[in-house]
Amino acid sequence: MVSPARTQLDQLWRRGCDFLGTELAVLGGAMTWVSERRLVSAISEAGGFGVIASGSMPPDLLDAEIRATRALTGRPFGVNLITMHPRLDELIGVCLDNGVSHVVLAGGLPGGDAIRRLKAGGAKVLCFAPALVIARRVIKLGADALVIEGMEAGGHIGPVSTSVLAQEILPVVREVPVFVAGGIGRGEAIVSYLEMGAAGVQLGTRFVCASESIAHERFKKAFISASARDAVPSVQLDPRFPVIPVRALANSATKRFMEAQRTVIDRVNGGELTREEAQLEIEHFWAGALRRAVIDGDVENGSVMAGQSVGMVTREQPTAEILDELVAQAVGALAARSAETGMVAVPEPLLGGAAG
Repeated sequence: MVSPARTQLDQLWRRGCDFLGTELAVLGGAMTWVSERRLVSAISEAGGFGVIASGSMPPDLLDAEIRATRALTGRPFGVNLITMHPRLDELIGVCLDNGVSHVVLAGGLPGGDAIRRLKAGGAKVLCFAPALVIARRVIKLGADALVIEGMEAGGHIGPVSTSVLAQEILPVVREVPVFVAGGIGRGEAIVSYLEMGAAGVQLGTRFVCASESIAHERFKKAFISASARDAVPSVQLDPRFPVIPVRALANSATKRFMEAQRTVIDRVNGGELTREEAQLEIEHFWAGALRRAVIDGDVENGSVMAGQSVGMVTREQPTAEILDELVAQAVGALAARSAETGMVAVPEPLLGGAAG
């Protein structure tokens, strides 16, 4: 028998589940080198929605990855495409040729042509919105759903926290489903964002140590032993040389990056380098660093990208168990509140039957 609290959870994220075609409105965050066929299919098989991280893949590799994922699961999954990829048009073609149901456009403001082409080919399009003005813009361009990700997330981050973004966007954006991401590691947090109006959530860090994740054993151990305070953003030393903030576990490479910036800045000030040459040196410092950490297990010299929810990653677990835990925590929170109030409340937006 389904408990009243579980029924309430199903009501809270019904819009997200209907949009994704899943039992749980939980998107797997697209993590380069980690979100590949095994983890993606495992998330989908367990009732969530796996998303392939295409990263810098050329079209032929993405095609193979989609086909391999489909061989492992018959359930819905999506593909994350980087809008700045030089072969974006070809990658879109690969997704459409393979009948990918949902495409997430990330890494910059997407063009209207890309959104229109995907929608014309039958795919639903999700776009990232780091501010309300951008949310309005991508909805106008035709986005079917939004992902709002706060600075607590791992990898490339913006300047605003998840809780502030949620307060800025969720109360006013009702036209499309909105999925909240960044720093979410427990079911209680999922419930709080659903009650604010989110259709669902996106989690990345929580799945890195899934049994099905191909991340190196040392990479997983680094996550398991880390606390939230260990996941820090990269630091920019000089505004003349912008550094896109990336949240990762502090290690030897983090310290060397600071030293490398100082050296480059001194060389520019001394006339040895132009500003353009210096910027390239700074940007090339991390080239290949994520692969070194995730695949090779060099967690001292690689980039160990992690969100602040890493402190809630305490062991390696099967993906299905992770999702079961999140659901149990969410249901527990709702049940506890119902016991206190003596009733199960349905949020106002759901009473009107929000459209998917």
